[in-house]
Amino acid sequence: MAGSDAGDRRGSEYLQVQTTTDSRAEAMELARAAVEARLAACGQVAGPVASTYWWNDELERSEEWFVFLKTPADRYDELAAFLAERHSYDEPEIVATAIVSGSASFLSWIRDETRPRPASGASGASGTPQESGADEAARQAAEGQIRAE
Repeated sequence: MAGSDAGDRRGSEYLQVQTTTDSRAEAMELARAAVEARLAACGQVAGPVASTYWWNDELERSEEWFVFLKTPADRYDELAAFLAERHSYDEPEIVATAIVSGSASFLSWIRDETRPRPASGASGASGTPQESGADEAARQAAEGQIRAE
């Protein structure tokens, strides 16, 4: 519709944002990074799917992977910029569909998991005291060993 704001999300408090990639590895990394950055509460990867599209005036066919991300509507712009910056495509698909209904507890979970968290080392939600520099270094080293396994 001419003159309409394609980005208008009034009435949609939550969104499912999707993109596609040409590899499962990239799809998994985009999902992980968006969730880790708390721009999405969850990321799901599905595929492969067969895609047919026009690119540079040629009809293309390729195998792609979907990435689905759940986020509050007010985080969309930040999530879209995050995906565009990290995506390997020149013109990535980044579209959002309104979540028009859902269980209150699930939607609340989406909101809670996408709130920015305090910086590392500050007193957390659990009320634990701030770690000393040595304790922090030991914790990070232990986490690095766990993640590497």
